[in-house]
Amino acid sequence: MRKVLSRCALLLLGVLVATAGGWGVLAIAFSGPPDATLRNSLAGAFAVASLAALIALGFRRWRGRALAAYLLLFAGLLVWWSRIEPSNQRDWQTDVAVLPYATIEGDRVTVHNIRNFDYRSETDYTPAYYDKQFDLSKLEGVDLVASYWMGPAIAHTFLSFAFEGGDHLAISIETRKEKSEGYSTIKGFFRQYELFYVVADERDVIRLRTNFRQDPPEQVYLYRIQGPLENGRRLFLEYLHGMNALRDKPEFYNTLTTNCTTQIWMSARVNTERPPFSWKILASGYVPQYLYENGRLGEHELSFSEVQRRALINTRAKGVDSPLDFSARIRDRSFLDD
Repeated sequence: MRKVLSRCALLLLGVLVATAGGWGVLAIAFSGPPDATLRNSLAGAFAVASLAALIALGFRRWRGRALAAYLLLFAGLLVWWSRIEPSNQRDWQTDVAVLPYATIEGDRVTVHNIRNFDYRSETDYTPAYYDKQFDLSKLEGVDLVASYWMGPAIAHTFLSFAFEGGDHLAISIETRKEKSEGYSTIKGFFRQYELFYVVADERDVIRLRTNFRQDPPEQVYLYRIQGPLENGRRLFLEYLHGMNALRDKPEFYNTLTTNCTTQIWMSARVNTERPPFSWKILASGYVPQYLYENGRLGEHELSFSEVQRRALINTRAKGVDSPLDFSARIRDRSFLDD
């Protein structure tokens, strides 16, 4: 029994060293010094050190000293990692260059720098922004937008807040990328992107996905979330506070813990009735189904597949003659998509 326990302990140590080694190599490779040769050399050296520590576990004579040395090395890596700080001062891509913010005076809030680009294609557009005042007492509803491009399990999700008079404000939590920087799911684990609130007109952030993104094309669904309007008002204010906080103190995006969907769930903590955490929040493509299962999408007499079919808006969005009619048209169920 003692030998079995000893071997299990060694196996566990091996797994921990291998995990730490893999994380450390990727952390250095993605977030290390700007010089590629130095960065790759450091990543390679850490990989060798990790491998040496794993080999040493098999030799009683070397085991203790090798583990102590590796722990010291890993502690140094963590100290370096903790000193990597986010910034608002980088050479940003045009679509995320301007930070939104809000001034709040009781029920009246003014949102500044609402994005409303005039798109000719996904990459060819004329930047434009405007400021707008909203009355919290006139909030009519909250919509969930889910955009799919790589199967049913993965979607980009964001919220759009509806106000009396046909006003809609969409807020999409995304990565803030620098020029010449593309998105990588793996890089998103390693402090490569700052967190960004895209606060936009629906003619921008939704129409971009339905009408202009083609590589790959996106299927976009719009769902009305059911619940007390007071919950929606608290959630809207929480979004504004989060947006203002990033203006003063930037944060890093994280693919797993701080992304478009987890941030919605975290912001919803202001409401005690929010659904409990589920793996479907991490597998973001299943969030609409999860809300349906928890009675948050209404239309309980319909199957989820039918609710989903009615929520698809691509055809409606592409049939809009004037961008001014966009928000009303994508909600017009007399033009259901196939």
